Amino acid sequence: MSNVFDTNKPIFMQVRERIEDQIVNDQLKEGDQAPSTNQLVHFYKINHATVSKGVNQLVEDGIIYKKRGVGMFVAMGAKDKLIQKRKEAFVDDYVVQLVQEADKLAITENEVFDLIKKVKGRDKR
Repeated sequence: MSNVFDTNKPIFMQVRERIEDQIVNDQLKEGDQAPSTNQLVHFYKINHATVSKGVNQLVEDGIIYKKRGVGMFVAMGAKDKLIQKRKEAFVDDYVVQLVQEADKLAITENEVFDLIKKVKGRDKR
């Protein structure tokens, strides 16, 4: 994980997404203690309020929970919840545009599937 942030997106969102990535990638498992706000502040060298905003969104969404005096933990079902959210975003962010562009270019569904298989085959090399 890099300390470099994307200047096109608010830093609190990037902090949130990095924690989400750790959960989706099983670096943080359900029930595991998540890094504290102070640890994140020191690691990323950013403002406490910025980190808190990202972390609090995760708490509000039921992805992590706080145990007073103990720390933050990954909630049960967090990974499934994140994967479902990302699948929905995937459709909106990628599939809709893909289908629209394929229609403009008169690319059939089978041709799209073949292109996807071809790209996936390249990635395995």
